[in-house]
Amino acid sequence: MATVTDAKRLVIKIGSALLVDRVSGALRAEWLGALIEDVVWLRQRGTDVILVSSGSIALGRRVLNLPQSVLTLEQSQAAAAVGQIRLAGAYDAALAAHGLTAAQVLVTLEDSTDRRRYLNSRATLEQLLRLGAVPIVNENDTVATDEIRYGDNDRLAAQVAVTAGADQLILLSDVDGFYTANPAQDPTARRFDTVALITPEIEAMAGDAVSGLSKGGMKTKLLAAKTATAGGCVMAITQGDVLHPVRALNEGAAATWFLAQGDPQQKRKAWIAAMKPKGRVIVDEGAARALTAGSSLLAAGVTEVSGRFGRGDPVEVADAAGRVLGQGLTRYDAADAERIKRLRSDQIEAVLGYPARGPLMHRDDMAF
Repeated sequence: MATVTDAKRLVIKIGSALLVDRVSGALRAEWLGALIEDVVWLRQRGTDVILVSSGSIALGRRVLNLPQSVLTLEQSQAAAAVGQIRLAGAYDAALAAHGLTAAQVLVTLEDSTDRRRYLNSRATLEQLLRLGAVPIVNENDTVATDEIRYGDNDRLAAQVAVTAGADQLILLSDVDGFYTANPAQDPTARRFDTVALITPEIEAMAGDAVSGLSKGGMKTKLLAAKTATAGGCVMAITQGDVLHPVRALNEGAAATWFLAQGDPQQKRKAWIAAMKPKGRVIVDEGAARALTAGSSLLAAGVTEVSGRFGRGDPVEVADAAGRVLGQGLTRYDAADAERIKRLRSDQIEAVLGYPARGPLMHRDDMAF
């Protein structure tokens, strides 16, 4: 069974019911402080941490005196606009107390379905982690409509985990795992310690949400588990309302672990390899050797560009003899790639009018 300390990159999802008091609507500051202490502990162990946090609507509805019943889309957007400021401020203060920097990342469903925006999100998260910040991700409820929203942060957290290449995802919940039935209604319900594969029988055991503040129920958690595990990420559901919930999980607190179906990086490369290429670049001998050794593709090593492709599209890479080496997602469209071929990185800005976006293809975005 996995443990938290095994993780190299960890995504933690925090539900509204944990972060916001159900009666008063106020932020649970002591609980948040203890969670951030867990984040500090993980960071000291060398683990990258990304937080996916609900709570903006729950905090905003109190300020705006909105009812505890189901809100309209417009009311939810207004509550999110007010609550998001308070939510970000709370995380910023809690992390700053330990010398850490909070980074707010607001996303919509389109950021994962559109390849270019997906790459932008991935690059931003990677850069934030490299710079030592702690990304706080939430759905951008102020602009998301029913057609372009995740609808719950369980599935958002799973998508963030896959996008960021995380090897573990923890859903902090108001239940301590996945049960054969709703334990609040069925005293014979049994908790699973591990789920190796999500079968139709497992799916049939899921119930609906019971919290007045949370949108997600066990069904959404199973959907999240399917996304995460298919992307090579282990996922845990555990009770989150205790202080220091992540350390409690590491020390053996009750939980259900959903096992990953492979390695996240291997899964990503298989996904890229399965795409139909929209163009081709020919590389020189030096670039071909570097690619074989696992390096990124620099514009200086490209000798020819063909096809019609946009930024983020899959492009085939071949050597001077026409032998296909693999393919990857390009950071430049065909026109710009043609203009910068054979150029060093420090020469690109003078040609394009903006600084280089790094390599033409990053090694994490290539399948060779």
